[in-house]
Amino acid sequence: MRLRVIATVTVFLGTASFQQKVGTQQTARVADAIESRVAVGQASLYVRTIGQGQPLIVLHGGPDFDHGYLLPDLDRLKDRFRLIYYDQRGRGRSADGVRPEEVTLSSDIDDIDKVREHARLESTALLGHSWGTVLALEYALRYPNRVSHLVLMNPAPASTRDLTEFRKVYVQKLGPDMDRQRAIFATAAYKEGDPDTVYERYRLHFKPALSRPADYEKLMAAMKVGFIRQGKSGIVKARAVEDRLMSESWEIETYDLLPKLRIVRIPALIIGGEDDFFQPEVAGHIAQAMPSARLVSLAGCGHFAYLECPAEVRSALIDFFKK
Repeated sequence: MRLRVIATVTVFLGTASFQQKVGTQQTARVADAIESRVAVGQASLYVRTIGQGQPLIVLHGGPDFDHGYLLPDLDRLKDRFRLIYYDQRGRGRSADGVRPEEVTLSSDIDDIDKVREHARLESTALLGHSWGTVLALEYALRYPNRVSHLVLMNPAPASTRDLTEFRKVYVQKLGPDMDRQRAIFATAAYKEGDPDTVYERYRLHFKPALSRPADYEKLMAAMKVGFIRQGKSGIVKARAVEDRLMSESWEIETYDLLPKLRIVRIPALIIGGEDDFFQPEVAGHIAQAMPSARLVSLAGCGHFAYLECPAEVRSALIDFFKK
């Protein structure tokens, strides 16, 4: 089995969803968040909006997870930003009625545009985390006039070459835990999406991803809740979606967004952690490729900057949008 190196996790801490008839825009208010749905083909996307101020469409990582792992920590920004979260097609609350083979990189990019239209934004700022940064860059390359700002938090590799380098470092960091992961991959329980088994695998996977044990344990506790909520069928479907997306990006030897980014003049903030899951060159290469990019590297911070270094992330975002 191939090494899965997608650097995000999931826990969905939201409330019950609701159905939306095609062509309508029903909404529901849950606490101080607003839930809605956006029709995409025969399915629909779950959208959760909270806060006020500068709009930010949030692109979660994975790509086999939903936006839940960002909560409640990223919500701390709601007093300064209007955060528009959504679950990408075939994942989380956007999974019903979706067949994995129907999800492509192109459909994911189109879905961002559907969310933008749903939010009634002529152009928008995008905040991507991990794999979400790849989606943000792909969208900006296709629709540069529809993006006002890019926030790339703990970016995933923008090229297969950088991913290959990451995999080498990753195996070295894990040491014997890599063999333990391989053993889990081979079990029937893991293949069937058993939540407890999947959780045990991710405890190993994310050991090198956070700087402080307390943050790691907080994230892992949230993950366990998320995997149980997702269930076997949801885990297996999202995993199949991930495989499809990988076949159109990182599994292509020549996949490389970096040369294309040289013509993208959208203001970009790139936030990395000095102890990030990905090697510093990943964020550095993206920053070097984009003419209007600013790179911020946070000390004592790993791959989940919004969780590990919330004050520093907040300061960087406020400063970026003042410009």
